[in-house]
Amino acid sequence: MTTPSGSFRSPTLQEEPLHPRGGAPGAGVQPAIEISGLTKRYGEGDAAVDALKGAAMVVWPGEVVGLIGPSGSGKTTLLKCLGAVIEPSAGRMALAGETIYDHGWKVKDLRALRRDRIGFVFQAPYLIPVLDVTENVALLPMLAGLSNREARDRALRMLAALDVGHRADARVSQLSGGEQQRVSIARALVNEPPVILADEPTAPLDSDRALTVIRILNEMAQRFRTAVIVVTHDEKIIPTFERIYRIRDGRTYEEAGQRRAA
Repeated sequence: MTTPSGSFRSPTLQEEPLHPRGGAPGAGVQPAIEISGLTKRYGEGDAAVDALKGAAMVVWPGEVVGLIGPSGSGKTTLLKCLGAVIEPSAGRMALAGETIYDHGWKVKDLRALRRDRIGFVFQAPYLIPVLDVTENVALLPMLAGLSNREARDRALRMLAALDVGHRADARVSQLSGGEQQRVSIARALVNEPPVILADEPTAPLDSDRALTVIRILNEMAQRFRTAVIVVTHDEKIIPTFERIYRIRDGRTYEEAGQRRAA
């Protein structure tokens, strides 16, 4: 049964698990991301379309949850709102206990918000071909103000954590598809955001590689205390989620995933 439902910290690459995967943490721990009553209207008057109609979601540090819905359900709009790419029309959104939207943005620098507190993993890795692997991952820490050496050191640690440290000096064209996706995950994690948004990250992959990507996301979520929201149509990975948000007609519905039910 389903029911509807300014300044940033310096990342430290903490690695201790916060709580066992699949369960809410104890008292005093804030959700990694929490939204309530989120709406988004496009257009005005008779031409207005309500893409979101009060969406709600809570995801805890260390969780990987699925966001599933058919085309036209509001899934893409919700993802863009969560990523601070577009502004909701109403509602509230908080990251790690800090309100970032409450009927209007509460932070001045949305670019810094996206850079430092929201990681993105896409269907295609979108790595920069003229840069080597380390430079691709170090770019975001450098934009956040770290020195070149600090950013490279952080990138190398993250690449090692994802078992692609041996490819640190390689060009993108020299990587396999699986290696490119690992590098893109390293880039998403390198500033230790409280939330990663993964948009169809397994769509182009075969079953084995798709399940490997989900396993990596679960391991990294636990290791770096990051909440991961995976938007997917990929039937082969849906059974891996312990919690799912389905979206229909702009409304979200939380349910236990097949893994928890089993």
